[in-house]
Amino acid sequence: MAETIAIASDHAAFDMKAALVEWLRGEGHEVRDLGPATTDSVDYPDYGYKLAEAVAAGEATRGIALCGSGIGISIAVNRHPAARCALVSEVLSARLCREHNDANVLAMGARLIGIEQAKACVAAFLSTDFAGDRHLRRVDKLSHPRFHKEHA
Repeated sequence: MAETIAIASDHAAFDMKAALVEWLRGEGHEVRDLGPATTDSVDYPDYGYKLAEAVAAGEATRGIALCGSGIGISIAVNRHPAARCALVSEVLSARLCREHNDANVLAMGARLIGIEQAKACVAAFLSTDFAGDRHLRRVDKLSHPRFHKEHA
C-alpha cells in the first residue's frame, strides 16, 4: 500500500537518499525529501530533528533517516518523544523493528550497507505491520519517559 514517506540524510548519505527517493516513487509512494539538496557538508542532527518533526506532525506515515553510519541521525531522531527510530543493516531487524517495536522511522548507514540491501530493508520496514498484543504494553512505555518500577 502506498504511503507518504519522509526521508532525510546528511552529506555522507546523499547518494543513497537520492537512490531511495527514486526507488520509493517508482514503487508508488509519495516521498517528502527533507534534504539536504547537495553533497555539501551538513550536520545530521538538523536533518534528524526535521524528520522526526515531520513524522510526529503526521506529514508522513513513516520516515527513513540516513547518515554515514546511521548512528548519529538515529540518535537525533529518537530525541523526539513521538519517534521510534531503529538503526538496521539487514532485513530481519527491519521487519522486527516494525513487528515488535512499532518503529516509525528506519535508520541506515550509507557507508555500511549498499543500495540493494537498503532497498530490501526499506521494503521489509514498509510491508510489516505492528503485531500489537503483548508488544503494545512495551511500546506504550517507550512513549512515556518515566521509569516503570512496578515492572522491573
